[in-house]
Amino acid sequence: MDTLSTPTRVDPDKLMAFVFRAVEEAGAALNCALVVMGDRLGYYRSLAEHGPSTPAELAEHTDTDGRYAREWLNAQAAGSFVEYDPSTGRYHLPPEQVVALTDETSPAFVGGLFQIAHGTATDAAQIISAAEAGHGVGWGEHNSDVHVGCERFFRPTYAAHLVTDWIPALDGVVDKLTSGASVADIGCGHGASTILMAQAFPASTFVGTDGHAESIAVARERGAATGAGSVSFSTAAADAFGGGPYDLVTMFDCLHDMGDPIGAARHVREVIADDGTWMVVEPAAGDRVEDNLNPIGRAYYGFSTLLCTPSSLAQPVGMALGTQAGPARIREVVTAAGFSRFRLAAQTPFNNVFEIRP
Repeated sequence: MDTLSTPTRVDPDKLMAFVFRAVEEAGAALNCALVVMGDRLGYYRSLAEHGPSTPAELAEHTDTDGRYAREWLNAQAAGSFVEYDPSTGRYHLPPEQVVALTDETSPAFVGGLFQIAHGTATDAAQIISAAEAGHGVGWGEHNSDVHVGCERFFRPTYAAHLVTDWIPALDGVVDKLTSGASVADIGCGHGASTILMAQAFPASTFVGTDGHAESIAVARERGAATGAGSVSFSTAAADAFGGGPYDLVTMFDCLHDMGDPIGAARHVREVIADDGTWMVVEPAAGDRVEDNLNPIGRAYYGFSTLLCTPSSLAQPVGMALGTQAGPARIREVVTAAGFSRFRLAAQTPFNNVFEIRP
């Protein structure tokens, strides 16, 4: 017998409002792939360089098929990513979109965000299977758009804030790094954060570690290509990296991905200097669910469901903090590991920066 039943009272106006909203959501989901398409085929860069273009002109400039260019432009115009002038039949990219969609040095760049979102959604089938079976999906099991998009998403923000805002917000750390300090950057991925710090503080020694060997291989290539100061990279779990004592340990947007964040925090406590600092950068979040029911929280909860929680569940312990753990939960983790001082040192609309000390 079917236990589902239709509610006895349905407001038809509310029902249709939700249906139209659902159509808009489906269009937004498709647009994620369209943005990746425009980024990869050079459509956005062409519009930024050549100005208002017809579909045929865009196709010619990018050496792509005109029929795809036409439909892509119409979809982008419908979503207000590009603007259409019916009097000329041309499409153009407003200056704000030029920055957000083509300037990878700007913290407003969103190409990486769409790439990691597209890569995450592409792997949805294995996440659904994992949810049914009750197991996780490791970071290394995802497609390359997740790994590359992650670095492209975070790097512009780190470049804009890490050296100029976040590190200066930590008590006495700039002086140590300027004089020469030992630094471990845990969960460094492709090494963007490690390299930025090494370039800014050449007197200090930096080691970046990550459990994903393929990411460390990229980090080594990037480090060699940039000629950053004393920087090296190694594959290691967050609860097993070597070296120390460290004057500064950093974790950027990765503590919540760990299966055993308390175990990782205990290891940091073991290798950090008595007067050392642990900087943890996590997604911006409040401590209550209702604090995070907003567009930023929505995106983070989506990533948490499809990417971060599965990653944690694929590891021993599987605490699954989630992207919206909030300051109180992070404090509990570090306090359980033996740290005594914890404060919110800096913020952006997307990040909480915590200063933690023994």
